[in-house]
Formats: sequence, structure tokens, C-alpha cells
Amino acid sequence: MKELILATIYWLHLISTVIWIGGITFILFIAIPSAKQVLGIEAGKLMGEISKRFTPIANYSIIFLVVTGVALTGLNKQFSGIGIFENKWTWILTLKHIIVLVMVVVHFYRGLVLTPKIARTESSAEKATLQKLSLNLVRVNFYFGMLVLLLSGITSVF
Repeated sequence: MKELILATIYWLHLISTVIWIGGITFILFIAIPSAKQVLGIEAGKLMGEISKRFTPIANYSIIFLVVTGVALTGLNKQFSGIGIFENKWTWILTLKHIIVLVMVVVHFYRGLVLTPKIARTESSAEKATLQKLSLNLVRVNFYFGMLVLLLSGITSVF
């Protein structure tokens, strides 16, 4: 029974990862370029609608990632406790969690601070600057997401 619970938690963790990182990948490499190609300067409107639909899904994925991540860490035999760095697995996992924390902060900064600021901005030049910052933060989360996946792979072989 314990194995079934652990497998279910791991499955939920993986699904949440796929949704969040996959969504970022889709937005960066498919939605934005396609919207720009087809709609030109009107692409921002489409991306705004995509963002409105994706953000709540990403938020729930982040919540599931945190909850399942805590459970998986606590259930892992290599986990010795918070602040106890007895092995490479713990060091790598700690680095992974720090990067995930940065990703979460970036995600919520974009959604709760930057997006409303972009909506309130009337100056075209300032709006373009803020939109570029927002896009660059999505890119940062993409690269951090890839690093987290690499670190996950590394921890799985210890």
C-alpha cells in the first residue's frame, strides 16, 4: 500500500512538472512565435488571453509540486532532515529546491506585480519595456526549469 501511495504522489509531482514546464515551453517556442507571425502587433492580445488561461493552471501545478515535493522528500530514505547535508543527494536536492523557489517567485512576481503594471501603463515605450522584461522572466523560468529537470535526473541515480 505504501508503494501505491508513493507512486501516486510521484505521478502527481511529474504531471505538475509537465504542466508547468511544458506550458512555459509551449508559450515560448510555439504560442508567441505563431501569434507574432499571424497577428503581428495584435499578438499581445492573444498572448494575454493565453496567459489568463494558463496562469491558474500553472498556479495549481506549483501548489501540487510543493505539496508532493515535500511528501516525496520526507518519504525518501536518503533524506536525513532539514539542514543535515550528509550526502550528495541532499546537496543536489537542496540546490534544486532553491532554484524551484526562485522560479515560483518569478512566476508570482510576473502574475501579481508585473502583469497589472503592464495593464496600467499608458506609455507605449514603457509598456514595451515591461513586456520585454516579462518575456525575459519567462525565459529565465524555462532555463531554470531545464536545470531542475537535470538535477532531478542526477538525484535519481544516487
